[in-house]
Amino acid sequence: MIKSVIFDLDGTLIDSMPVWYNVDRIFLAENGIEAPADISEKVKKMSIEDSSAYFIERFNLSHSQQYVIDRIEQIVADQYAYEVPLKPYAIYFLDYLEIHKIPCCIATSTYPSLAMSALERLGINERFEFILTCSDVGKGKTDPLIYIKAAEKLGTLPSETAVFEDSLHCIETASQAGFYTVALYDESSADEWKNIVKISDVSFMNLKEAISIL
Repeated sequence: MIKSVIFDLDGTLIDSMPVWYNVDRIFLAENGIEAPADISEKVKKMSIEDSSAYFIERFNLSHSQQYVIDRIEQIVADQYAYEVPLKPYAIYFLDYLEIHKIPCCIATSTYPSLAMSALERLGINERFEFILTCSDVGKGKTDPLIYIKAAEKLGTLPSETAVFEDSLHCIETASQAGFYTVALYDESSADEWKNIVKISDVSFMNLKEAISIL
């Protein structure tokens, strides 16, 4: 029986993955540069420090590295503060949890300031017992610590706790730690979806379908 829910944020509760795909293109367009087709693939595993240095070198930019970092962060912050929408049926699902008194939280690798700006604008920040970030626990989602700490705070065992994620490596991490894993489809993980379905306990195309686990 599921007694609590841990939500990922990006791609699970909010439709923010296009922001990370487009931020490089927006920045380059501001500088009069048409983004090459391979830009996302080139920088997707880079830190913002590495990607900013890469932009300066590849596109012969006159900006300082700190300017590039600050501008990219501001573009993302503006999107979270003003544009990023909820995923379909997010309110429907949260209403169901509230009615049935099932506690939930968010466990995210997103910067706390970005997460809160989006959640407050969307009016759902008070729906969660707490928000835990990878920065808080000092580990990314290739390590189960964020899920373990979240379950401890919720007061439920991993086997009683549903972890909602859209990324393959996150599902793998939570599953290996004994959590009940719920995969939600997001276009950003379309290439991994078949593998996600195989390793998750259950998988759904949207949150409305996921009500069936409760």
